Amino acid sequence: MGCLWSNVGYSGAEWRISGGSGREVAAVFLGTHTPRLDEKGRLFLPARFRDELAEGVVITRGQERCLYVWPRVEFVRFTEQLRAAPITHRGARDFARMLAAGATDEVPDKQGRVTIPAGLRGYAGLDRDCTVVGAMTRVEIWAAAAWEAYQAEKEPLFADVSEEVLPGIF
Repeated sequence: MGCLWSNVGYSGAEWRISGGSGREVAAVFLGTHTPRLDEKGRLFLPARFRDELAEGVVITRGQERCLYVWPRVEFVRFTEQLRAAPITHRGARDFARMLAAGATDEVPDKQGRVTIPAGLRGYAGLDRDCTVVGAMTRVEIWAAAAWEAYQAEKEPLFADVSEEVLPGIF
């Protein structure tokens, strides 16, 4: 079997990965940003992410008590994979329920803000100070203190990632 190649190109503020056929696959969200929630629970999306998220986002519970912000098209891709799991698999059912039950569909306003519902703000412990992290195919929103604690805990482990954790990458 021959090699499969992808093209990675720079598109303004975000990287994009395109398949070998030249069709675009997904934006890649990168970087760490520190916006603040306003008194109405709205958050400014980082300017470099806005074009990719302008058509709408799905905000869900994330793991580690953060929020995931998915471009709609990426959320559809992800849920298609999730739907492929057998309905008889308890873990898949539980994960799908938790993901969908707290999800909200939002369209950023003209200033690039999204409203984060109170239930999701409570889940992630969001108050005024937030950290927004590009996580490749999605964006994550963290309470600033939670992100700092997560980084402090995971930074030493990041240095020790090996072939066992990510086979075929290193």
